[in-house]
Amino acid sequence: MSDPETAPKTGPVLIELDGAAEETPATASPVPDPAPDAPSGRAMQTMAVLAARRPSRLGRFLWSSVLGLLGFILSIAAWRFVTDLLARNTVLGSVALALVSLVLLALLLVALRELAGFARLRRLDKVQRQAEAALASGDLSEARAVTARLEALYARREDLSWGRERFAERQADMFDADGLLGLAEAELLTPLDTAAMREVEAAARQVAAVTALVPLALADLITALSANLRMIRRIAEIYGGRSGTLGSWRITRAVLTHLVATGAVAVGDDVIQSVAGGGLLSKVSRRFGEGVVNGALTARVGVAAMEVCRPLPFVRVRRPSVTALLRRALTGLFGDAR
Repeated sequence: MSDPETAPKTGPVLIELDGAAEETPATASPVPDPAPDAPSGRAMQTMAVLAARRPSRLGRFLWSSVLGLLGFILSIAAWRFVTDLLARNTVLGSVALALVSLVLLALLLVALRELAGFARLRRLDKVQRQAEAALASGDLSEARAVTARLEALYARREDLSWGRERFAERQADMFDADGLLGLAEAELLTPLDTAAMREVEAAARQVAAVTALVPLALADLITALSANLRMIRRIAEIYGGRSGTLGSWRITRAVLTHLVATGAVAVGDDVIQSVAGGGLLSKVSRRFGEGVVNGALTARVGVAAMEVCRPLPFVRVRRPSVTALLRRALTGLFGDAR
């Protein structure tokens, strides 16, 4: 039988440290406060995800069926209303028939406008694809065909008359595809690029101001959605792709889908550091930081819209910088943007 004093101990082992101060709640260091959340541009990211999301086939089938049923019901109701009114009173029935005819004519004109808008967008897409193919192959004849289409596209633009004249005088001196397309870009598209960048700056300024100054719920999301839709539509109009409601929505989805797929709507540290001096605005006020980030993401959407709607890729002219656009947009809004 073993001695209890020499038997191994299986309980916990306590090691006492000499000179160790006993910690009490009174002497313990305070718990650090959690750092404020960094601005994330939540409104712009939510807007981009919602706009770029493709509806499911079941959802499209459901809404198509509902709209078809409503259209059928309304058409039957209008027909019965007009025929019953004609049977009761010829004059009132004729007035109702004329009004229904005017509504149908307006719907037809709206449909024709949408089709014309889609045709203009397809023409821009075709010129852009041909220009990319000409740059890749270096074929001068193909580049001349692209510039001929570009001149025809802007033949009625009075604001480009001087650029067309300069291009017509100098295009014979170009003997390679890169030089010819670069000349067309510099003479024909530079004024349009300037106008498009003004639209981007205005949209970024509006989104940043509303986010920073209006504390209402969903105000920043609604403002971001409306400002970006209007900006993308204006950029398309500037480059000759004027479209209707459906065409504008198609461009918007194409732009935002590209941004979401490439991760360009994610906030990087360079956005705040390059624009707000290392996050200074976000430390002073989180609302101001959110405004800066939402404005930066709006500028990114604007640059992507320029690339989508521009008939020529950026060859000689440098691609607009998001930081430079945002600096000009926020000058005077939050003091010095730097």
